[in-house]
Amino acid sequence: MHFSIPETEVRSDENGSTYVAYNIHVNGVLHCRVRYSQLLGLHEQIKKEYGNNVVPAFPPKKIFTLTPVEVDQRREQLEKYMQAVRQDPILGSSEMFNSFLRKAQQETQKIPTEEVQLEIYLSNGQKVKVNILTSDQTEDVLEAVASKLDLPDELVGYFSLFLVQERGDGGCTYVRKLQEFELPYVSITSLHSPDYRIILRKSYWDTAYDSDVMEDRVGLNLLYAQTVSDIERGWILVNKEQHRQLKSLQEKGSKKEFIRLAQTLKYYGYIKFDPCITDFPEKGCHVIVGAGNNELNFHVKLPSDQMKEGSFKVTRMRCWRVTSSQVPVANGTANPSSSSKCDVKLELAFEYLMSKDRLQWVTITSPQAIMMSICLQSMVDELMVKKSGGSIKKMQKKRQNGSFQRSDSQQAVKSPPLLDSPDPSREQVVKLSTKLSSVSLRGLSSSNSASDISSNDFHGNYSFEGIGDDDL
Repeated sequence: MHFSIPETEVRSDENGSTYVAYNIHVNGVLHCRVRYSQLLGLHEQIKKEYGNNVVPAFPPKKIFTLTPVEVDQRREQLEKYMQAVRQDPILGSSEMFNSFLRKAQQETQKIPTEEVQLEIYLSNGQKVKVNILTSDQTEDVLEAVASKLDLPDELVGYFSLFLVQERGDGGCTYVRKLQEFELPYVSITSLHSPDYRIILRKSYWDTAYDSDVMEDRVGLNLLYAQTVSDIERGWILVNKEQHRQLKSLQEKGSKKEFIRLAQTLKYYGYIKFDPCITDFPEKGCHVIVGAGNNELNFHVKLPSDQMKEGSFKVTRMRCWRVTSSQVPVANGTANPSSSSKCDVKLELAFEYLMSKDRLQWVTITSPQAIMMSICLQSMVDELMVKKSGGSIKKMQKKRQNGSFQRSDSQQAVKSPPLLDSPDPSREQVVKLSTKLSSVSLRGLSSSNSASDISSNDFHGNYSFEGIGDDDL
């Protein structure tokens, strides 16, 4: 997740005294407003718990009122501090840090703790209503949904909640996976738009785990509904003969066989992103990126209108990072520098091993850059667990307060309708694409060298040296 503090505000407290509020953004969206004293309190708690050697540097207190220049300097220092804490594998996942962010989010949005009903959607569009508290964290909500659907406890960790935005064309954009430091009800309510919804989707990449899920009736129905949905939206490529076989299996009610056939199809289990821009193989190329099978798949349209396809294996990425910047929007107003008149530009850049001795930076400019980064990190985590002989169940954190109270009223997963007729345009995409034997088509400009990427907000890839191509 990308943490930033792009702006500050002068606000008044209940006594009428003014103070500087630091606006913490996550993925370019306001998460919470906090005072320096609140962050200092968090820092002191972390230092007491983990020691001075672990905690990053924190901007010191000042005796006198800060000048505007000093406020901006402190803003930058606090931003680096938050990024450093979040990226630390111990501090960033600590309950101390996450609970601070959850409480600050709730206070910023001024949403009191009370019982509410939250709508969660399945891949087939089915709505599941769960009774929760506004202060319930992501794990609580996920378990409430699992309880409502009667999904066994041992399978809850195979699924996650995702924030998506519905588009006018009937499609949807995956914004991010909901994290442990946020409150789902507050997150979606604060967006103030009916276009956003929370969807339940499987959270693993290795298709071998499908077998675990399919052993349970509810797990099978969830996976089947997601597979049908991915085929319908064109995320999984299907030719006419494959479509005929799939529809025949649907008519027989053979859900397991349907999924096993789908597993053999191109892009099964991938998440597809909206069209965006990349500088590979050359600057300004339009690209559709897919994440799955331990890779980022590129379907690129070159300036010559030629179509190219290639894949970047996660085990050949040395590191990656996400950057955000404010881009002014020209709208004719007298105050173009106002934060409300700016768009957030997000970029994902990764350093890729093109050949034995050649690393090269590849950049994707996309509003979904954070979601791409989350996909990469989860692929690396899954690969490392597999490499160490672990399982996906061991990746899930144990509940400290015992098992979640099961709902008294269950809701069945509805079976999706039969597949529509295949879209002939999907086959044309494959014909237009020339599969690349190597993705190293052309070099990038010198402006994308490693020296231009600052050391902040890096995601080091532990699988880069720990796992070879033979392990994929």
